[in-house]
Amino acid sequence: MLRAGPGTNRRTGINTLVAGRTVGSREVLLGMKKIAFVAFLLAVCVAAGRAQESRQDISLSGTGIIHPFIASSTDVQVSAQRGFGAMVSYRFMLTPSSALEANYGMTYQYKMHYLYSNTLNIPINNRTQEISFAYVRSFNYRKFNPFLEAGPAVLIFLPVRDQSTGSLDVKQQTGVGGLYGGGIAYEISPSFDIRAEFRGVVTKVPTFGVTQLDTKRWYNIYYPAVGVAYHF
Repeated sequence: MLRAGPGTNRRTGINTLVAGRTVGSREVLLGMKKIAFVAFLLAVCVAAGRAQESRQDISLSGTGIIHPFIASSTDVQVSAQRGFGAMVSYRFMLTPSSALEANYGMTYQYKMHYLYSNTLNIPINNRTQEISFAYVRSFNYRKFNPFLEAGPAVLIFLPVRDQSTGSLDVKQQTGVGGLYGGGIAYEISPSFDIRAEFRGVVTKVPTFGVTQLDTKRWYNIYYPAVGVAYHF
């Protein structure tokens, strides 16, 4: 009887300890499940918030094109009249302050002048297409949103065969280069903003397939633009 008492107490204590550990383990498991559930909800909320923040927009702009004067060591000098055109742009917002942009632009015809050996003036009527892509970094100051952009660009020079161009056998030419620029957007409503930007494209001076017009130079074409963007 005296021996049984302590043995029984020990067994009861062990059973109580095991039961306590089991209850504690269940509580820990339930707590972990709650934490995992809350973490899942937070992840869903963050993902939903990012999805709401991500925005797209499309813009239509009027553009100008300004060619600099180029003098080269090959006795060829190049200048051009100012031209005008239009550009369509699409932006996809990666974050509230950064985006990827695609642009397509077309200028109305303007005249380029090639002066060969300081004696022969060769005019070429030309249209220019732009296809470019850029990374855009924006800075938000209430309704004013200045931005910077840079990326690759392709310019397609399209000579116009008319009396101004003359009988020169000019051909279409594609130039590969880089786009850079900056501007500012002013929000006039949650869906629309007005944009003004100054852009530049660095590429080789076109020869239009005529070797005598090769300057072996690069130049910087300026593209000021003003337009309206729609956000969706």
